[in-house]
Amino acid sequence: MQRIAFPLLGLFLGAWSSAHAAGPEPFELDPVHTRVLFAVEHAGFSKALGTVSGSTGTLLFDRDNWNGARLDVHVPLQRLDLGDAKWNTAVLATNLLDGQRHPDAHYVSTTVEPVDADHAKVCGELTLRGVTRPLCLDVTLNAVKRHPLPPFRRTAGFSATGTLSRSDFGINAWKNVIGDSVELRIEAEAVHGGSSTQLPSEAESPPSAEPPIEPEPAPPASTEKTPPEPTPDPTP
Repeated sequence: MQRIAFPLLGLFLGAWSSAHAAGPEPFELDPVHTRVLFAVEHAGFSKALGTVSGSTGTLLFDRDNWNGARLDVHVPLQRLDLGDAKWNTAVLATNLLDGQRHPDAHYVSTTVEPVDADHAKVCGELTLRGVTRPLCLDVTLNAVKRHPLPPFRRTAGFSATGTLSRSDFGINAWKNVIGDSVELRIEAEAVHGGSSTQLPSEAESPPSAEPPIEPEPAPPASTEKTPPEPTPDPTP
């Protein structure tokens, strides 16, 4: 029995060591199922809510070794939506996000500190409006498993929260209307391998199992003349 048991034990330990030493797995963010939500105080009356969809990026991740995780994400600010076309335009103007010259926000992780098996503190550098500042996020791992829908790719899902100061990034306009503290909530899915899910085009027929949400029609073009700078109060 010993002649059989010891070789089997050696094979088991060798397989476990190889798997354990494999390191983080490569994932790519799914831009369809990744969204950034932000909340910022509006003149003391409420918190304005906005979202940005279509983020892209890469993730290296091993759920058994959070310390080895690495994240690199681009957030397309031109896809920002506050629920009102004029408000969207005002927030992307030069005195706020300056979306024409700085169309993306860019986040790169620098450290990942595990809290427990499913939670970690992820710190990194956020570049917004051409300014780079540190930003830490509290991250929850929701699942890492085979997706139930075709093409059945291995998928990792995360939720994250954080807070930033807009003045840290040189976004100082409308202090009497817009709060300085911006709350972030991020829902993200990342697909294993080298090809992420693409945003559906109008020419493609989406899978019947999971039809995408139809985009809202664009608002009718305004006949009003665009007022000169300064940008109007972004209050809807």
